[in-house]
Amino acid sequence: MASVSELKAVLKDTLEKKGVLGHLKARIRAEVFSALDDDHEPRPSLSHENLLINELIREYLEFNKYKYTASVLIAESGQPVVPLDRQFLIRELNAFEESKDNSM
Repeated sequence: MASVSELKAVLKDTLEKKGVLGHLKARIRAEVFSALDDDHEPRPSLSHENLLINELIREYLEFNKYKYTASVLIAESGQPVVPLDRQFLIRELNAFEESKDNSM
């Protein structure tokens, strides 16, 4: 019969291989940050430049399926929950969009 430590190791390995352990850790991190966030302390206003930079970071995080990391970014930065319109972002950055894969 397997020992408790062996069962823990197998369970941890299985959760890591399925990607569940990473999601759980990220979710716990997001909840801890949310609980520690002081609603009484006003955030500095989000400048236009920081708004655009944060949006690019959010797009990168969401593209790579880092949804919990993106949720922490939104909560901590004061970035609007609804993403900026992609066409607006392209115009503001003087970028262009390749038609094949919607990448900038």
